[in-house]
Amino acid sequence: MLTAKALLKASLGVGSFLKAPMIEAQPRAAAPAPVMVPIRSIGPRERDRIAQHLLALSPHDRYLRFGYAASDEQIQRYVDGLDFDRDELFGIYNRRLDLIAMAHLAFPPADQEQDCAEFGVSVAEHARGRGYGARLFERAVVVARNEGVGMLFIHALSENAAMLKIARKAGATVVRSGSESEAHLELPAATFDSRMSEIALEQFAQVDYQLKTRAKQFWAFLAELQDIRSGVRAARDRSAQ
Repeated sequence: MLTAKALLKASLGVGSFLKAPMIEAQPRAAAPAPVMVPIRSIGPRERDRIAQHLLALSPHDRYLRFGYAASDEQIQRYVDGLDFDRDELFGIYNRRLDLIAMAHLAFPPADQEQDCAEFGVSVAEHARGRGYGARLFERAVVVARNEGVGMLFIHALSENAAMLKIARKAGATVVRSGSESEAHLELPAATFDSRMSEIALEQFAQVDYQLKTRAKQFWAFLAELQDIRSGVRAARDRSAQ
């Protein structure tokens, strides 16, 4: 069986999707190596985390994410209505396993054409400026390709400069209509490289999540142990008085 390390190495080594661009003829300063961001698939058991992440967004951020000033009740209905069998959701977690960035790749219902999908993303305010939105978009592109999607859409408010910048940088065509903009990106057909990339990225994210889970459990154990020791020490001091 291929290990996660082997899959990741194969994806980085032979695939064009994650491979660094070819060196130009003219010498130039070496760019820093890209940092791999663990992006994990989100399942229905994590609805509470999704709700917590979205409810923590400011009113303006909710407006940019949903296109309207979503209330707590509207966000909760959105979370409750997520179809994890049809759509794909991805998340980035910090060391405390808080969901700090997430993306929703929405596919059409079964009775409609399946060659298109829509992308939406949100990033916690304290986690911005790290390229998480772009990384989530890249992950969504890989999955969409492998699902046979030929056109990826992004519906955003025209003032959502960060989202539109991600779309334009990926080569998407952006059409503005008043306060709203529609971006669409044509996707190439799936290849062995794109399928290997998806497997490797998911394995990498799962290993990272497991390590963070173990670390969180270990630090919780140490904190509990410290509390016990402090209690014993305090009891000893009181008995000595």
